Amino acid sequence: MKTIVAGHEAVTATEFAELALGIDLELFTGSATECAMERAARLDVAHEVLAELRESDPETAAYAESLLRTLPLKARPVARRSRRTVRRTVAARAAVAA
Repeated sequence: MKTIVAGHEAVTATEFAELALGIDLELFTGSATECAMERAARLDVAHEVLAELRESDPETAAYAESLLRTLPLKARPVARRSRRTVRRTVAARAAVAA
């Protein structure tokens, strides 16, 4: 069964929530790659949208406000291990074993 909201097919649960509620979730949750200036600008817009939502749809405003309290997932740095593989020749192994 397809999930269709307002004529658009939602593929993921996040898309369904965005279509059903009419709000951009990333506006309220942010992204892990945004810098401090981008975050400040996003939060300014989010607070303006939240103020309008409180007047028109208090239930959605409460949901959006709870999203503001969530933290975006941090991008994990790639774990780099420096592995040194020492390959010993047969003669070297024999010398160590002796």
